Amino acid sequence: MRTVYLGTSEFASAVLRILAASAHRPALVITRPDRPRGRGRRMAAPPVAELARELGIEVAQPESVNQAAAREQIAEVQPQALCVCAFGALIKDPLISEHRILNVHPSLLPRWRGAAPIERAIMAGDERTGVSIMLLDAGLDSGPVCVQRAEPILAADTYGMLAARLAAAGGELLVSTLTDAPPCAEQNEALATYAAKIGPADRELDLSRPAAELERRVRALTPHIGAVVKLPDGTSLAVREARVVADAPEPGPRLILGTGAGALELLVVQPPGRRAMTAGEYLRGRRS
Repeated sequence: MRTVYLGTSEFASAVLRILAASAHRPALVITRPDRPRGRGRRMAAPPVAELARELGIEVAQPESVNQAAAREQIAEVQPQALCVCAFGALIKDPLISEHRILNVHPSLLPRWRGAAPIERAIMAGDERTGVSIMLLDAGLDSGPVCVQRAEPILAADTYGMLAARLAAAGGELLVSTLTDAPPCAEQNEALATYAAKIGPADRELDLSRPAAELERRVRALTPHIGAVVKLPDGTSLAVREARVVADAPEPGPRLILGTGAGALELLVVQPPGRRAMTAGEYLRGRRS
């Protein structure tokens, strides 16, 4: 099937790699314009653009995919379907009406519609999540669902671990949906929940909350965003790994914080402007 792919992120890049190896290899990839990234704020291409060029697929980076010029470029390819995954910008009519658009969404819709479904599922303590292939409509991840695959959320799963499995599943499901054209069913609006974009407040570990909740937050934001905690002495640390422990600390250089229920041990932290390090390294550095 002749396709056009719209995506931007690392997750979307992993899905593109699977799609490009199938019979539905995109004739065109649409992604976001280059943006400043990293500490040096140097201009860099989105992960999807980098992969598409590596694979020899034509790339377009319009300011808006809804503008006439972008829509005309898509129409020139004469696609039978548009495939969308983590594009990061709103797709509107008339583009939606002009094409059959399949969207890869990493949740079991209608649960966790929105920008941060993987993070919110881990934060909420969900035992499972998954991937849905849905027909894009004008709503927020509200279109008919064609196929889903569930994936357990393991006790040690970080965002990075879970996202890798979901991207692999998403790529496989997208290819099978393009091949088999399964029927799509409307979502149950009464069961819908929303996964709001991660903001600065979501990064902060509120020590009045239970330790188990804080540990999930750390995993949900690792490695791409990072949780942050303010120590009793006012020092702020990014937290890359943590675990729930008994209140009584064991001997040795350990960084254990009391919480609203239980205690949280910080295992890997990152002071401002420095590399990530174990809590033991951090504590030894403070003493010296």
